[in-house]
Amino acid sequence: MNDKSIRLAVAQINPTVGDIRGNLDLIISNMRQAAEAGADLVVFPELALTGYPPEDLVFKSSFVEDNLKALQEAAAASTGITAILGFIDRRDDIFNAAALLHDGEVAGVYHKRFLPDYGVFDESRYFRAGQGELIFSLHGLKLGVTICEDIWYPAEPLLGLAGEGVEMVVNISASPYHLRKAAQREKMLSVRASDYLMSVVYVNMVGGQDELVFDGISMVFDECGNLVDRAAAFTEDLRLVDLDLKGILHQRLRDSRWRKLHLPRLGATDGIIHLGELQTGAKSPEVIRNPEPLLEDMEEIRRALRLGLHDYVRKNGFNTVVIGLSGGIDSALVAVLAAEALGAENVRCVYMPSRFSAEISRQGAADLCVNLGIEMLTLPIDGVMESYLTELAPAFAGLSPNIAEENIQARIRGNLLYALSNKFGWLVLTTGNKSEMSVGYSTLYGDMAGGLAVIKDLPKTMVYSLCRHINREREIIPEMIITRLPSAELRPDQLDTDSLPPYDILDPILEAYIEDELGADEIDFAPHELVSRVIAMVDRNEYKRRQAPPGIKITTRAFGRDRRYPITNHYR
Repeated sequence: MNDKSIRLAVAQINPTVGDIRGNLDLIISNMRQAAEAGADLVVFPELALTGYPPEDLVFKSSFVEDNLKALQEAAAASTGITAILGFIDRRDDIFNAAALLHDGEVAGVYHKRFLPDYGVFDESRYFRAGQGELIFSLHGLKLGVTICEDIWYPAEPLLGLAGEGVEMVVNISASPYHLRKAAQREKMLSVRASDYLMSVVYVNMVGGQDELVFDGISMVFDECGNLVDRAAAFTEDLRLVDLDLKGILHQRLRDSRWRKLHLPRLGATDGIIHLGELQTGAKSPEVIRNPEPLLEDMEEIRRALRLGLHDYVRKNGFNTVVIGLSGGIDSALVAVLAAEALGAENVRCVYMPSRFSAEISRQGAADLCVNLGIEMLTLPIDGVMESYLTELAPAFAGLSPNIAEENIQARIRGNLLYALSNKFGWLVLTTGNKSEMSVGYSTLYGDMAGGLAVIKDLPKTMVYSLCRHINREREIIPEMIITRLPSAELRPDQLDTDSLPPYDILDPILEAYIEDELGADEIDFAPHELVSRVIAMVDRNEYKRRQAPPGIKITTRAFGRDRRYPITNHYR
């Protein structure tokens, strides 16, 4: 290789928050693989040592100290290679940081300059914003480092790096997933590369952490903004990329914009870390780049839910999940995702019929379990319901049945699932969708009871689309489940549309109010009276959502960390 070439290793890994030892082992393993493949530089995601987001663990001095000790071990393991690694730095304050490791030592540190405080982020709660740059030379190349949010801004810090003649910038990230974010990210990174005529290396975390999923899709761009390589989505990936940067100077000399930047004095070396030459491993033949394709929407959602579910279950020490099957589409979808994420042998399905349960519900649930290879346990609830009504008869005397009796059924089912959970150590998965969660069409301590609400951020219309996507090659979810009218089956002949507008009308209103933050007068594509009624339902049920289990973020505005509305709220 000439002196303007470099072999990169992009280590898209899945760390676990708080598992500093496990994360360190994962980092060292990838570092060694990269060195053996002849990589000059290996890059890891943001806060890879601690996992992201560490939240209030940052306030524990022992946590920060353990991460600093692990950094020294990582540095000692960097013999024969240079690495960029995310960690928590402690000086006179706490910083979200990147360490430059080189041949057994910490050669430099960069502090993240832009701390996000929107959506799911609270970084100013934990960290101080950094100042300054980290620029280093390696094999005749001038390289710079940024962290996640830093690269989303069109000026600094990239402007300063470009002005110092940096030829390649590395951005280490923990960028959470939402639908279509990958394409948005890719466009932004391409523009940054072409604007500053520098190669951009972007390494993103992958994996599930509570409500968040990190999709990976790490990327490398040349100085013209062309995509050089793209890592896989929703899976760990160690990518080797050979880059030849000798054309950058030629591009800069041809572009008059470059002369408008403040450039350093010829031969100036102030603030630049000069790394020594390494005795790297023998390089294999030049890497043939084959960028992974972006996924289409429904497959993207499917893999995000699958990864989020898998990591939530496994990282929290569970092996088996249990799902209450109703014969409806929501529980069917959750069962399919659980079987894909965990294996059918680790999924238990329970059908709990009442006198209001239709035969088509039982048949749909049974057929689904056969298709998935899961044995279905049947626990009828009529006997338990009768005992409830007997005990409540004096209190309910003279009153007609209403929602109270309906909710008792839902709570009986929740109790049965938790009895199984407590007896066998199974994690209960709830099956409510975003449309239901938005308007409160769910029962506290009933169908809302569980450890993880898998499709909590998936609108009902999207549930149908995803189920049809899953069935595109063969029928996994029985067609009778998809085509029947949705019903909670808590009273005779009940349909969801008895209480709610049709979902193809409801969901656009919810999207406009929740994700787009539009008011009733701004939502003009539906009758004002209907819009006002839906908004009132959303606001009135904030107290329910506060008591719901966490759910996997799919949309741009999920309930929970993304949307923090008061329970007591008189604004309309």
